[in-house]
Amino acid sequence: MIKFLDLQKVNAEYEQELKEAAARVIDSGWYLLGKELQSFEENYAKFCGTRYAIGVANGLDALRLIFRGYIELGVMEPGDEIIVPANTYIASVLAITDNCLKPIMVEPNIGTFNLDSSRIEEVLTSRTKAILTVHLYGQNSVDTKMLSICKLHNLKLIEDAAQSHGASWNGKITGSIGDAAGHSFYPGKNLGALGDAGAVTTNDEKLNTTVKALRNYGSLQKYQNIYRGFNSRMDEIQAAFLNVKLRFQLREIEARRRTADYYLRTIRNPLVELPTVIDPLGHVWHLFVLKTKFRDELRKKLEKNGIETLIHYPIPPHKQDAYSQYKNYDLKITEKIHHEVLSLPISPVMSANDEVEVAKVINAFALDDVNNNE
Repeated sequence: MIKFLDLQKVNAEYEQELKEAAARVIDSGWYLLGKELQSFEENYAKFCGTRYAIGVANGLDALRLIFRGYIELGVMEPGDEIIVPANTYIASVLAITDNCLKPIMVEPNIGTFNLDSSRIEEVLTSRTKAILTVHLYGQNSVDTKMLSICKLHNLKLIEDAAQSHGASWNGKITGSIGDAAGHSFYPGKNLGALGDAGAVTTNDEKLNTTVKALRNYGSLQKYQNIYRGFNSRMDEIQAAFLNVKLRFQLREIEARRRTADYYLRTIRNPLVELPTVIDPLGHVWHLFVLKTKFRDELRKKLEKNGIETLIHYPIPPHKQDAYSQYKNYDLKITEKIHHEVLSLPISPVMSANDEVEVAKVINAFALDDVNNNE
């Protein structure tokens, strides 16, 4: 079986160092808001190229805390509108609605899967306060048009960088391009913890201070609560694990890029559409996602040949029961994407033989396979 992602094998590369990190935390007797977190925050801020990084419990909380921080600072208020790509994972939308803000879902570019900047100005109103751009599947989503719109209309640019650790644009790493960014270190991410964890990055000193308080019950000083905050703190053991894995992140990105490059050069099948890459340095290939009208049939063929795939994501946010008020939105591109996407195995521990086998099976996929499944 060629696994979609062999996390055990990925983390086995650093087994001894991870065990030493865990032992160091256990022996310290200090498990929250300690030296390991401080070290990771400093290291991750340096990695991203920002003044600040704030470790939090998970990626969703990172985005929630950014919006809540801007509300506490008077930049936004309940009812304000936030532009967000319609085809994102539901967490992006949850972070908006959890703060009583209104998501304005905009269609993506069908090739890159990222927010289509040419559609943004169509939906701007006097209540628009920010663009939440999502670097989906690991590819940078910011462009000059998006930045110029933000500047012209005084909008905050917030990055959902949950999948794009290390991707770059114009010499900047994602997470440092906009006003603030939310990051996820869910175990399956390119930079994955051994549990849940997330971070906020920003160059804004006031937002940094506010988010630091909000993550800790609204408190910067024990028993003194400035805000009605959250309990959303990255624990010391996850920070220690992430400090280990961060040192090898660039090496792992290059391994992912080699696999993606092989797929892009080798997969040649008229029934399959490969992803569009704007800039090789702007993509870190958290996921390699192709499109086909015959997704279910291709997935069955790959499975029969011992190749595991996943679908990211089968149901778009506006079609989820949780957001039934948006179910009649006219989002044809988004719906087409969600019906056709298929994620191939890609990871820093994939072998060359695995890559060859995946490409070979896809290239052999034909209409006969479709007809045989009817």
